[in-house]
Amino acid sequence: MHIRKGDKVRILTGTEKGKEGKVLKVYARNNRAIVEGLNLIKRHTRPSTRNQQGGIIEKEAAIHLSNLHVVCPGCGEASGVKRIRDDEGRLQRHCKACNETISTG
Repeated sequence: MHIRKGDKVRILTGTEKGKEGKVLKVYARNNRAIVEGLNLIKRHTRPSTRNQQGGIIEKEAAIHLSNLHVVCPGCGEASGVKRIRDDEGRLQRHCKACNETISTG
């Protein structure tokens, strides 16, 4: 996965194009992620024991990973991510623009 929970990402396409936010959850099986405060949808709920009043609730919807780019903490650019093995043989994520290591989340 080039995007992980806790990453700061920029949206590349759609109505939220150009906006940035923090990844709350990644669904690896579906190749989708939920970004904090972006891609909001309205869910109509009926009264239940959990939500006694019911009504219209706004919540974040999942965005496909191909529409997201990680914002590099070093250069501040939204760029692709490449993975390079370190000395111990573990894969680390690097920014394609400045080649700086991106933290694990």
